[in-house]
Amino acid sequence: MFQGKHTSVTAIRRKDDSIDYLEVPKQPKPIRTKLKKIPFIRGVVAIIDASGNGTKHLNFSTERYDVDPSEDEEVLGKEEPSKLTLLLGAAAIGVISFAFVKTIFTLLPALAAASLEFIFPGHVVQNLIEGFIKLVLLLGYIYFISLTPIVKRVFQYHGAEHKVINAYEAGLPITIENVQKQSRLHYRCGSSFILFTVVIGVFIYLLVPTDPLWVRLVYRVVLIPVVLGVSFEVLQLTNKLRNVPILKVLGYPGLWVQLLTTKNPDDKQVDVAIHSFNELLSRDKIREEDDSNTKVV
Repeated sequence: MFQGKHTSVTAIRRKDDSIDYLEVPKQPKPIRTKLKKIPFIRGVVAIIDASGNGTKHLNFSTERYDVDPSEDEEVLGKEEPSKLTLLLGAAAIGVISFAFVKTIFTLLPALAAASLEFIFPGHVVQNLIEGFIKLVLLLGYIYFISLTPIVKRVFQYHGAEHKVINAYEAGLPITIENVQKQSRLHYRCGSSFILFTVVIGVFIYLLVPTDPLWVRLVYRVVLIPVVLGVSFEVLQLTNKLRNVPILKVLGYPGLWVQLLTTKNPDDKQVDVAIHSFNELLSRDKIREEDDSNTKVV
């Protein structure tokens, strides 16, 4: 899946080796546009958008991956969305799921660290232990799910996306050969963002009390948007500094996490990623021209 200025596109390879696409155009909303220009707040808005759109693209790929195109009407027509999906919509489900998982991954380390307070007392030490537990929990979770065939395949496509972007940003023709020569790591990846939320969280939580426990847990939940907003700005900063010899090391930890969240793709997976990217460029250009014509009229 690739996202452009006006739209996002997913490409999947069907059982008959054909390529199918899903386009999710961006819906311009004045309030959202204004919020995306405000530092720290724009990060939270971006995460909400990514969660909602990501769910739509994921549903598209999972529904059609194992279905023969000739059976689309028969199989897909029988599938009915859940009552919750009908009520809230796929995008809202994605946002709610992200919020739920983020809350769990925030509270569990806090509870675990609090249970060890008799061994590791002190405000600063407790925050460091909590951050360490969160990091181990996060990396362990990513590692173990990456061992499953389906997630490994997802991570291979993730690597293919990065390789295509790296080839494009290097000004190379987007061919399988050129793309495969590129790194599967990229500074703007969401995997880096996840790591930054752990590190930034440690520093932000130092500013609030850890005792009593209920106060600690409340602050952890209330400060989630703050942690997300600051982490997003740090991610943007590391991307801007990636070509500065000394300062580019700030982005290295995020790249190391991508060693877990990306895998080297095969040529067929790279081919799908290239199709998706080229389709995005084409559709983004069309929407750009449509917007220009609308403004002229």
